[in-house]
Amino acid sequence: MAVIRSANGQYGPFRNLSDLEPEEAEKVLNEIRFQKKGFASKRSKDYLTIRRSLELKARELFILKGGKPKLSFPHYMTVGECPWLLEWFENGKELQIPITDFDPDTISFTYGDLFPTMRYQDGKIYRSQVYTLNEIYQVINDFGLPQEWNREGNNGPDRYIEVQVWDDNHYPHG
Repeated sequence: MAVIRSANGQYGPFRNLSDLEPEEAEKVLNEIRFQKKGFASKRSKDYLTIRRSLELKARELFILKGGKPKLSFPHYMTVGECPWLLEWFENGKELQIPITDFDPDTISFTYGDLFPTMRYQDGKIYRSQVYTLNEIYQVINDFGLPQEWNREGNNGPDRYIEVQVWDDNHYPHG
C-alpha cells in the first residue's frame, strides 16, 4: 500500500489516490514515477482515468448485489498473503486484519486485481465480476487462491484476490 498524502494533507497508509483532486493525484503519481521505484512507478499516463472508472464500476456492481459502500473509492487489501505485492514497494510490509473485523456490507472482492478482472478478456467466469463476502467463499472453493497457483504470474494476470474496503471505520489509521 502506498503512503500518500490525503486530500486533507495527511500522510500515511490507507490514503487513496482517487480521493485526491485529479490534478493532485496526477502530481503524486508523477512523483512516484520520478522515483522509479517499484511497480507503481511504471503506471501508464491514463492510469488514473482508468482506475477511477473501474472503481466506479466496482462500486455500482457491489451496490447491485446489496453492498452498502460508505466511500466513493475503496481501499485495497488481499485475501491471504501475497509476497509478490511486497515487491511493489521499497519497504513493503504486511498487515493482517481478520475478515470478521469488517462489516460485510462494506467489503467487496474481485478474483484478481481490479484492473485485469475488469479489463482482461479470456472468458473466465470471474472476469468483470464483483463478489460479496458470502460469494467469495464459493469462488475460492472453485478456483483456489491465485497466489498459490500463480505465484510467478505465469498462468495469467490473477495473482491474488483483491478486497475493496468501502468504509474508513474498520481498520487502523496511520
